[in-house]
Amino acid sequence: MWIQKELSLKPRSRGFHLITDEIERGLPEMQDVVTGLLHVFILHTSASLTVNENADASVRGDFERFFNRAVPENEPYYQHRDEGPDDMPAHLKSSLLGSSVLLPVSDGQLRLGTWQGVYLCEHRDHGSSRRLVLTLNGNEAL
Repeated sequence: MWIQKELSLKPRSRGFHLITDEIERGLPEMQDVVTGLLHVFILHTSASLTVNENADASVRGDFERFFNRAVPENEPYYQHRDEGPDDMPAHLKSSLLGSSVLLPVSDGQLRLGTWQGVYLCEHRDHGSSRRLVLTLNGNEAL
């Protein structure tokens, strides 16, 4: 079985946001999959996806502080400046973290570790609605 859907996420502020539940709600067909893979791809160049800690919100804050220090705004060598001081750093952060995650599916649900969740990494100060492409492949229950 192959299924592909587009999922629109509400606009979020800059930071790292758990979206695991939204992905699962957006793909109810996953309940029928015994063994499979879910590929999640973001259709944007200033936001990214990653998998990490889902229980302690301070981890997401630490991620934001780390990436802001590692990829600062207003560097004199940036040439791409048309969309504000957060734009070029957003592109760099997006490339560092990546535009997709590949997740195992077992018995109708994402097979994540106890403390794992999928993050939308919003790198712009005022992010817009973000779109994801969800591509599910797997064996259905008989």
